[in-house]
Amino acid sequence: MKILFLRIFFSLLVVDGVAQNLPVDTLPRPFATKSVSNFSKVIGWKDGRKPVAPAGFRVTKYADGFDNPRWLYELPNGDILVAQSNSNYGFFKQIGAWIIGAGKSKNLSHSADVITLLRDSNQDGRPDIRETFLRQGLNQPFGMLALDDSFYVANTDGLIRYPYEEGDTKIKAKEEKILPLPAGKINQHWTRNIIASQDGSKIFIAIGSGTNIAEKGIEKELLKANILVYNRESKEMNVYASGLRNPVGMDWEPETKTLWTVVNERDGLGNDLVPDYLTSVKKNGFYGWPYSYFGVEDPRVEIEKPKAYDETIIPDYALQSHTASLGLVFYTGNSFPEKYHGGAFVVQHGSWNRKKLSGYKVVFVPFENGSPSGDTEDFLTGFIVDPDDDKVYGRPVGAIVTQDGSLLITDDKTHTVWRVSAEK
Repeated sequence: MKILFLRIFFSLLVVDGVAQNLPVDTLPRPFATKSVSNFSKVIGWKDGRKPVAPAGFRVTKYADGFDNPRWLYELPNGDILVAQSNSNYGFFKQIGAWIIGAGKSKNLSHSADVITLLRDSNQDGRPDIRETFLRQGLNQPFGMLALDDSFYVANTDGLIRYPYEEGDTKIKAKEEKILPLPAGKINQHWTRNIIASQDGSKIFIAIGSGTNIAEKGIEKELLKANILVYNRESKEMNVYASGLRNPVGMDWEPETKTLWTVVNERDGLGNDLVPDYLTSVKKNGFYGWPYSYFGVEDPRVEIEKPKAYDETIIPDYALQSHTASLGLVFYTGNSFPEKYHGGAFVVQHGSWNRKKLSGYKVVFVPFENGSPSGDTEDFLTGFIVDPDDDKVYGRPVGAIVTQDGSLLITDDKTHTVWRVSAEK
């Protein structure tokens, strides 16, 4: 009954782009268009070409020469950490990826499993010190946190901790295993992002689903498609929110201090299904995966529904379908124009399940009073060579706002970190 009510309620509201005002009956029917595999071909940035930001901003290459840079973290002293990791494709999976075209879109090499430190000691907007910060104990590292005298890393299969002092440029100590995380052979969405609570007492962990729609069995998805919460004092772990197919980027909305995440929705239903989304995360909330999306049942899923299904939450804000929205950061700096203050930047890695490429850019979502207040705006573009072709220059992944107010963005396939700063 709750799902039916939500469908009727949402069909009464109309504002383009905002999911809480997205009429469910405007979504196309499943399989209205054929599901296609359309992997982009990354050709790289040549002859000084770079992404394009709006007027009044400057885009520069912050650093390059990485091995699949995925995620960023700024340490308290302003040093930047770059986690370099990847899917670990076996020999036969690599062959299969090349056959279907995925090899031209992503790196198929073994995960580098290294975190690099960058320091801009003279504050000129480009790092002059570069060190290998950490190798020991890493297994597809992604999320990073410095809390008190500890440095945390979220491997694909566990949360680990190291001793850390502010200003350290290397960690040589052996890792301490804090919490095992679900991984295993069925681990399609292998990234594990982490973020601390406002007081630092808890660590929130984003875990993607092992498959598209639990097609290998819901029992193989134990603790996946969730945001978990770990209490640093009691050592207890609980499910904070569930039914989130692949939550990756997380951040605290600066006005209300509410946790928000960006989620990759499911594939295989057509060009315009299902929209990725940006949503606030409610404690004990259930968001539908794999049974439904935006209150609409997925006709392919025949698994018995849990009790939580009757209380399915509709996401707050719809993004374009098949954009692979990964990065999320609220703008808390001061150097960008006022319109960006408090709004959200969403980094879209780019599609493979759409006839015409979508994503491959960074978009901005304005916020007011703690909620989205308008349509998405393109912010960093120029990644797609030709909208009607399959060629792209690069694929953005994650972003952070640095202490100087600039935006740093990883570009994994081209091994680059870009910097966007406001022109003075």
